[in-house]
Amino acid sequence: MKQQTHLGIDGQWVGQIIEMSQGRARAALEATSAMSADDRGLVHGGFTFGLADFAAMCAVNDPNVVLGAADCRFLAPVRVGQRMIAEAEVEAEKGRRRTVKVKVEVEGVTVLEGTLACFVLDRHVLDG
Repeated sequence: MKQQTHLGIDGQWVGQIIEMSQGRARAALEATSAMSADDRGLVHGGFTFGLADFAAMCAVNDPNVVLGAADCRFLAPVRVGQRMIAEAEVEAEKGRRRTVKVKVEVEGVTVLEGTLACFVLDRHVLDG
C-alpha cells in the first residue's frame, strides 16, 4: 500500500514506516542521543508519542488526516540506543472520525499505549 499522508516527515524524528495495509501501520524509530532528556540517556516522551502519532496517521492514510485528541499512557522508559516499534490500527470509523489504537514497544516491552482520535478533513487543515 502506498503512503498518502505525512510525506514530508523526517524519519529521524518520528520514525519510518516499515509496514502498511488497509487501516494498519507499523513504524520504527531509533532513539538517538539528540532525543535524550538527561545525562543518563532517558528519551523524552515526545519522541515516543510522535512515533505513535505518525503510525496512526499512516494507518488512516489520507492526505488530510489530522490528530484531534489522544488518550495515552506511558508504561516504561525508553533509553538512547533502543529501537521503538509502533503499531497502529483503525478500530472504528464514524463520519470524519477515525479511532486508532496505538502501541509502542521496545524489545517486546510496551512503553506506550493509547487511543487517538483522528479526523479526515475535506481539505488541508491550513487551507482554513
